Amino acid sequence: MNNNLLIIIICISVILNYAIQKLFIRYKKFDAFNHRSSHNTLATKTGGISIFISLFLVSNYFYFNSIEIFDFSLLIPLGIMFIVGVYDDFYNADFKLKFLLQIIVAKILIDLGFVISNYHGFLGLYEVPWIIAQFTTIFVFLVIINAINFIDGIDGLAITEILKTILIVELFSYTKTPLFNLSSILICGIISLYYFNFRKNKKIFLGDGGSLFLGSVIACYIFYVLSPEFQFKTGLEINKFAFSIIIILYPLIDLLRVFVIRIYNGRSPFIADSNHIHHKILRKVKKHYLTLFLIIGSELAIIYLFIKLVQT
Repeated sequence: MNNNLLIIIICISVILNYAIQKLFIRYKKFDAFNHRSSHNTLATKTGGISIFISLFLVSNYFYFNSIEIFDFSLLIPLGIMFIVGVYDDFYNADFKLKFLLQIIVAKILIDLGFVISNYHGFLGLYEVPWIIAQFTTIFVFLVIINAINFIDGIDGLAITEILKTILIVELFSYTKTPLFNLSSILICGIISLYYFNFRKNKKIFLGDGGSLFLGSVIACYIFYVLSPEFQFKTGLEINKFAFSIIIILYPLIDLLRVFVIRIYNGRSPFIADSNHIHHKILRKVKKHYLTLFLIIGSELAIIYLFIKLVQT
């Protein structure tokens, strides 16, 4: 896709953000203030809706012009996760129902070829039987999308984590991945969302609709990295399994931490609170952008040190 088209997609996303938020404000669909809120101004959970509609519109343009810029069948599992997330944003869906639908989506992705069939030395294992590969893929999918969903608690963190992961995989890949064009569209939507996410009044949050469907894209990237098709750039010798963990290290650590704490305290691990690492940092530094810088900066530093270490 050329630069002019990317600029058009950004403009479409900006217009959608304005229009959809105006509609939600008109019908009083605000993000409620409570003990977990990290904001005290009017906000809507419509960022993910704008990003997904932008993707859907652009994809349909190419589809009806018989130009396959990516595997359009991916829109089915991504669309399911988007709908589940939007429903959860407004009606607090039962976590058992969400898990069931997430498992169904994971199975669809497996049938589309996104499957972990090789452990690349983890636990001393390499190629694994097909049944184990499917169960592993489902488990990893559940972990990734919920980890991304869990960090969507302060301005810019989830979208920056998603953007960082996409760019790192594409940067280290020998060639453009099959997800490159899909991600280019999503990145345009994410870029426009930064303005609405950080402004002082009438904020727009990603919402579960965005975090679940974008988390699914990140899961697809991890599955692709672990596949035989993915090759690192010439001169890079990195274990794929270790690389997959290190590039999404913060969401994984935060997910594990809150799960352990909630279970230890006799609470459901799926009942949200403000006990995440980013919430604790925010209470110390008081600024969302500074919290974001500390977390993402630390991740990038760890990734850099990891690459340097494995290459020595």
